[in-house]
Amino acid sequence: MTTQYQLPFKLADPSLLHFDSFVGNQWVQAKSGQRFEVLDPGTDKAWASCPNNTAEDVDTAVETAHTAFEQFRKANPRQRAKWLMKWHDLTLAARDDIAQIVTHETGKPLAEAYGEMDYSIGFLWWFAGEAERIQGSVSVPAAPNRRIFTVKQPIGVAAALVPWNFPVAMVLRKVGAAIAAGCTMVVKPSPETPISALVLAELAKRAGIPSGVFNVITTDLDNTPPLSEALCKHPLVKKVTFTGSTRVGKLVASHCAQGLKKLTLELGGNCPFLVFDDANLDQAIDQLMALKWRHAGQACITANRVYVQAGIYEKFAALLKEKTAALVVGHGAKADTTMGPLTTPRSIEKANAHVEDARRRGADVLLGGKPLTSSSGYFFEPTILSGMTDDMLISQEESFAPIAALYRFETEEQAVKLANDTSMGLASYAFTKNIDRMWRLLENLEAGMIGMNTGNQSAAESPFGGIKESGYGKESGKDVAVNEYLVTKTGTLTIEGQY
Repeated sequence: MTTQYQLPFKLADPSLLHFDSFVGNQWVQAKSGQRFEVLDPGTDKAWASCPNNTAEDVDTAVETAHTAFEQFRKANPRQRAKWLMKWHDLTLAARDDIAQIVTHETGKPLAEAYGEMDYSIGFLWWFAGEAERIQGSVSVPAAPNRRIFTVKQPIGVAAALVPWNFPVAMVLRKVGAAIAAGCTMVVKPSPETPISALVLAELAKRAGIPSGVFNVITTDLDNTPPLSEALCKHPLVKKVTFTGSTRVGKLVASHCAQGLKKLTLELGGNCPFLVFDDANLDQAIDQLMALKWRHAGQACITANRVYVQAGIYEKFAALLKEKTAALVVGHGAKADTTMGPLTTPRSIEKANAHVEDARRRGADVLLGGKPLTSSSGYFFEPTILSGMTDDMLISQEESFAPIAALYRFETEEQAVKLANDTSMGLASYAFTKNIDRMWRLLENLEAGMIGMNTGNQSAAESPFGGIKESGYGKESGKDVAVNEYLVTKTGTLTIEGQY
């Protein structure tokens, strides 16, 4: 339990907090009885513990979800919408408390945690509407006296493997679509951020969502691979949704291939950010500041490679340095903090390796460039690298750190070639006031999402997903997200008689 821990915050509703897994509307332990600690990345101190479930705990959770599915699949869409709306209202009321939890799980500043809450709650609102818009079709084929019908039905139990960087948003984006479709779900949150998922489970229970529809099983980093594999391979799991790295996404795909599971993968980014000489520089800088430094660069759609046209390169670099130098790095709960810590200590090691590699290969460090050792948390200086080349590690890998890497380009053709020179294709961003160029970029940039004079393009109404090795399938948006949890069944009728 949590009696030996001191909570670093106070909640308006302390009864929201639970520290056990949630299966069939019950708070349960791991069969082994083992637990793992949850750390505050801003202090490196534990403030809670959760059950350390293993692969042997998977069957009970999936069986519970399957039993619930047999009834939930028959629930009227209006009733599913009402449950989602009640969940929405309760989550909105708990916004302040959940934001505090997110800050102490992820390290992100409280203002960003509130931003995640507002973004996340939108998914429940959106999918409540989508629940009643699931429709089949009727058509007349070429063959005489026939009619073709299609009906869409929920696929079954879904498993969600959720990352730590947006722990509320990633749960609600996945579970909202599943419930709208009539599916039940087992969620495995990240070991870094299990508490926020458990709070959402408590709120789902209060909203009246039936027992077994939404289940959460927690585990530590060591048990995550075998537990996730067991979920992916369980015969009663018909759909898997994963958000995380491309490397792990390929493992998840291989596990799901054995059972031919329906699969949604939202994987790595390495996203390019293109600024042309006719862009509004203030607009581009402001958008980059929000996009790059949000959650210390730990977002799959953050700008990883910043390409600036040669004529404005020096001016852009100077403006970015000036604004970035004003960032206040500190614990996310402090009022003046504008950039928090990295969420894991291993992220510090990767960031340091990327900077040192770039430096060895000729890059200039315009700002920052090293870990902050003045506190016990996982802090890295906001860093700007100039003179980047495509042979550097940060050009080839997603940094997931507060590092802005600047590249110089001359022509649109060169910019597009450089931007597309990656195995990934999640998001791309372009800043120009030439509408013809913007349209060409929309069609020529190889990414699932294109930000056009904006760095903020993610919303419940907008389909989210990438191409190439950034995965497949869509989350959020009209029709497409719910369809990931549906199967289409075709009926063909032959009519006798004259009419």
